[in-house]
Amino acid sequence: MTRFRPPGGLGCGGAPLGNLFERVPEPAAAESLQAAWDSGIRYFDTAPFYGFGLSERRMGDALRGRPVGSFTLSTKVGRLLKPAAGVAETRNAFVGGLPFEVVFDYSAAATWRSLEDSLQRLGLPRIDIAFIHDCAEDTHGQAWTEMFDAAMAGAAKALTEAREQGLIRAWGLGVNRIEPCLMALERADPDVFLVAGRYTLLVHTALAALFPACAARGVSVVVGGPYNSGLLAGGTTFDYEAAPAEMAARVLRIGAVCARHGVQMKAVALQFCAAHPVVASVIAGARRAAEVRENVAMMGVAIPGDLWADLRREGLIPEQAPVPG
Repeated sequence: MTRFRPPGGLGCGGAPLGNLFERVPEPAAAESLQAAWDSGIRYFDTAPFYGFGLSERRMGDALRGRPVGSFTLSTKVGRLLKPAAGVAETRNAFVGGLPFEVVFDYSAAATWRSLEDSLQRLGLPRIDIAFIHDCAEDTHGQAWTEMFDAAMAGAAKALTEAREQGLIRAWGLGVNRIEPCLMALERADPDVFLVAGRYTLLVHTALAALFPACAARGVSVVVGGPYNSGLLAGGTTFDYEAAPAEMAARVLRIGAVCARHGVQMKAVALQFCAAHPVVASVIAGARRAAEVRENVAMMGVAIPGDLWADLRREGLIPEQAPVPG
């Protein structure tokens, strides 16, 4: 079986366009998506959760006039949106989202409903990839295995059927942990995983077990959160919270190596993620057009082999991790 693989290189992540952490004005969101297209990006990822429908609406507005088949679009299932009056300004780190609340539902019926709802918000006739969203411990705590079981019994079967019918091209999980991905490989037939923050310059959790298991099945990986929610891009947050001291210290060590070779750490971060053969795409979110263009430029920066050698020698990246060149 030849599985669908997302376009290579840099993709466009839709969480910031759902007003993650701060409001993004409509013109800025449109300019960001236009900059992504003009820069050659052809893979776009979104989710109902991002701004409670706002990210999907904005992404659909940007892609609706594009030729059919000229881009790849992924969204997610597992949360249904229900109308809600009087919602708080900030919810789940999204500021000023649309007036809906989320209800977790990984059943087959909810999966079909979620796909239909997403298509209506997007205003598009189809999506390419559907990810089962956040059926992992960081979202559901100790109950995560029950939620995962529900997802395998419901969403996984519905998405397999949707793929067989040609309604989508691929499906997988969109999570921040590797354990549900490994379990999904044992219990279902996924095509691609979107794994955020688990294969970066800072965190290499996916390298030892998940990547070899994916390679053996012909499953590809989309790396999300290549900057670990900002810490590798000059920010102070790691996995959407204040960075632990040990992570901040590690970034300083990585930054010192990059500075010694005259290369921006953003370039090293993005290209490290993309170098592994199982990785199909790296999606970096951006709120503004300038950030999009900067990310694209970082992917093209020439990085000397000695920089990678220094990172290995100082124990900052694993010996077995592939690097560009």
